[in-house]
Amino acid sequence: MNSVSIPITTQGLQVACSACNLRELCMPVGLSDDELERVDTLIGARRKVARGMPLYLSGEPFQSLYAIRTGFFKTEVISEDGREQVTGFQMAGELMGLDGIGTGNHNCDARALEDSEVCVIPFNRLSELSREIDTLQHHFHKVMSREIVRDQAVMMLLGTMRAEERLAAFLVNLSQRFASRGYSATEFNLRMTREEIGSYLGLKLETVSRGLSRLQDEGLLSVSNKNIRIHKLDDLKKAMSPRC
Repeated sequence: MNSVSIPITTQGLQVACSACNLRELCMPVGLSDDELERVDTLIGARRKVARGMPLYLSGEPFQSLYAIRTGFFKTEVISEDGREQVTGFQMAGELMGLDGIGTGNHNCDARALEDSEVCVIPFNRLSELSREIDTLQHHFHKVMSREIVRDQAVMMLLGTMRAEERLAAFLVNLSQRFASRGYSATEFNLRMTREEIGSYLGLKLETVSRGLSRLQDEGLLSVSNKNIRIHKLDDLKKAMSPRC
């Protein structure tokens, strides 16, 4: 596949990981001052990706990982008949591009759900530095392991949960991820559409809408357009479990 020109703005200023308030989410802790300075050299630039535009496309050569500084992304694959299947949603503090490590080419599209900014981490340089700094190597092994565990969790979710349970699990997961970044665990805006949620959870659009309405009728949360306000987080977690 020929490379596609992607409209991404590159800023010239160097990004210091050691000064970033998201460092503990996407970079290892416990590095010495000297190691931190060396990790800082990994980041060559920030890139801005406008809403709806791709960060990378399936089939493109893999060259870098991307640490999300601000914004929200989705990853998706396109079937042979042209259908889009959402495979994940990524937010600030998370790494993207791991899909390309094995084959040397990306196997999914990554697209911004809102105006976003990422730090570019050249993979060759990362590999070199990881061999010299054990903590950095261990951290990225943990990141890749976490991705495997997340994929397994999604498979379990799609294979064993009913529609309402899938929605509850999805919202609890978002709640926990927002909380780990210092945001409210009980009120947040959905960056993705109902269709995209349905694609990710293996549900039809109407099923997603009905499921949200039912959770609202049960008093667990309130829905206003894309705003979600969770009233009973513990009960929402219980809704993830199969009901007798």
